[in-house]
Amino acid sequence: MRLVFCGTPQFAVSTLKALLHAGHDIQLVVTQPDRPSGRGMQLVAPPVKQTALEVGLPAVQPEKIKNNQEFRAQLEAIQPEAIIVVAYGRIIPKWMLDLPRFGNLNLHASLLPKYRGAAPIQWAVANGEPVTGATTMRIDEGLDTGDMLLQREMPIAPDQTSEDIFPLLAEMGAPLMVETLEQLTAGTIAAKKQDDKQATLAPILKREDGSIDFTRPAMTIYNRWRGFQPWPGVYTSFRGKKLSLHHMHPMELSGEQSIPAQVRVDRERLFVDCGSSSRLEIFEVQMEGKKRMPAADFLRGYQLKNGDRLG
Repeated sequence: MRLVFCGTPQFAVSTLKALLHAGHDIQLVVTQPDRPSGRGMQLVAPPVKQTALEVGLPAVQPEKIKNNQEFRAQLEAIQPEAIIVVAYGRIIPKWMLDLPRFGNLNLHASLLPKYRGAAPIQWAVANGEPVTGATTMRIDEGLDTGDMLLQREMPIAPDQTSEDIFPLLAEMGAPLMVETLEQLTAGTIAAKKQDDKQATLAPILKREDGSIDFTRPAMTIYNRWRGFQPWPGVYTSFRGKKLSLHHMHPMELSGEQSIPAQVRVDRERLFVDCGSSSRLEIFEVQMEGKKRMPAADFLRGYQLKNGDRLG
């Protein structure tokens, strides 16, 4: 099939490679502009552009696409049979939706209609979902509201973070898109409308999403830590400075009252009480402006004692 591929981060690379391996004719790769990164703020090409250059595919990086006449003319000259969109990071305008015969096909990293939006993997993990998955869908003018084509499930282990899930879903989703194109060509796929009543949202993450509310149960805080990796993580404050928590374990208390945000010290082990008679053991922390350190070093360096509070 003659295709245009739109994608930006590493998550999209697996699908691009799978489509090439399956023999599809990718006429153009569309990705976001190079962005400053790292301490030196050097311009860095997105992973999809790097892959396109490696395999000799033409790539364009328009800053805007809605009213970009040059870009529109380029796509109209190609006349793609389908436009594949995987984590591109731009709203697809109507003229682009109407252009290909098979439409604009998206690989979305959730079991739609759950977790529509920019951060489906992070929110699924943060909400403690036992299962996630990938959905191929035909993009319409709504936010991830188009008709579903194929869907595949994947379990989430209780200790997996969103960083663990990203590459697994990318690898699972890539052959799903190839299969979607095969079935569209053969006319054997039945598009299915989404049930809007079952929809949930996965909005783009904000820094404040990582702020810990210790009145929540320990398991809820632990799941949010798993989901919000690598950013924004989870954090609180201690003695007026930001304290990020890394690597923790939730536990329920039997017959013991918890006082949310209160510190418990047991020799070189650090615990903090949470809501619903629960507690977190904290294994690693990072004070603002300092390096990450084991809880034992934190306890010694800051002389924590039972009854101290976080937040």
